[in-house]
Amino acid sequence: MKDQLKKAMQHNQIIDIMYIAKDNSFTKRRIKLIKIAGDTAQAYCFTRHAKRTFKIDNILAVYPVISKASGLNA
Repeated sequence: MKDQLKKAMQHNQIIDIMYIAKDNSFTKRRIKLIKIAGDTAQAYCFTRHAKRTFKIDNILAVYPVISKASGLNA
């Protein structure tokens, strides 16, 4: 999982993650990674409109966000 996150950060990608929150609920977040340090990832969360820290072990899945608007401005 950490390798996928590093790759997304290197490519400056916005990603969707499935995450286990502190209360053990499942949540989907759209994020842009800022920093990966140890077992945490710091990111801007578009869902919460704030900077958040995520435990990498609690990230269950990573999906790249693909813009459907690209190529329409011809």
